[in-house]
Amino acid sequence: MEFDDDLDAVGLLCPLPVLKARKRLKSLASGQVLRLQATDPAAVIDVPHFCAEQGHILVGQEEHEAVTLYFIRKG
Repeated sequence: MEFDDDLDAVGLLCPLPVLKARKRLKSLASGQVLRLQATDPAAVIDVPHFCAEQGHILVGQEEHEAVTLYFIRKG
């Protein structure tokens, strides 16, 4: 999946992956996609909830060994 920016949150625990994603999304234009890389097990719940609450769209999610990739389109 194509993306405009990449955020490596591997090794960070809740709530840091979502907080860093929020900060990074502020610098993107509406419609651009952020790829978030995370290993935090809670991110599976936190990232979709964050997107729903903040008006962003989770356009994809992929598992790659211990890392989950989240593709978030800025709302």
